[in-house]
Amino acid sequence: MKVIQTAIPDLLILEPKVFGDQRGFFLESYNQQTFHDLTCVAATFVQDNHSRSGKNVLRGLHYQIKQPQGKLVRVIAGCVFDVAVDLRKSSATFGYWAGAELSGENHRQLWVPPGFAHGFLVLSEQADFLYKTTDYYAPEYERCIRWDDPDIAIDWPENHIPLLSAKDEQGQSFRDAEVFA
Repeated sequence: MKVIQTAIPDLLILEPKVFGDQRGFFLESYNQQTFHDLTCVAATFVQDNHSRSGKNVLRGLHYQIKQPQGKLVRVIAGCVFDVAVDLRKSSATFGYWAGAELSGENHRQLWVPPGFAHGFLVLSEQADFLYKTTDYYAPEYERCIRWDDPDIAIDWPENHIPLLSAKDEQGQSFRDAEVFA
């Protein structure tokens, strides 16, 4: 597995070794020891989630203010532009974002530490998105920041008019959002 740094030091792109031939491919999507050795992150994952979304669906920017979740995210079919925003006020990269294209073709994963908001935009006709979390979903602590907040200024791919849930349409501005100490 190869670790690729992003502009935010704690946010990491992971690229597994893929072994393929005319029959198909094999990859190890997660190995706790390898993950720890390469990232120095001692994460325990407690929940796996799978979402399927159509083209132009934008989910996020979500986070939990209590029981913050670290997420190891990947796409097994289709393609998304995946984004994380640092909400840790004590961090040198507070308010910064980084993004990566994740797809069933490139097999890349993104490690999103606790204390980040997370979201993605589906670029393909459909995408199957899988993610492991370090804490359980707690709807009472879930928060949402607007995907198009001008203070964060995420550079989303052009020519995509996002389809949002009612919850995501009501996302708060970054300035008004609850953040981490």
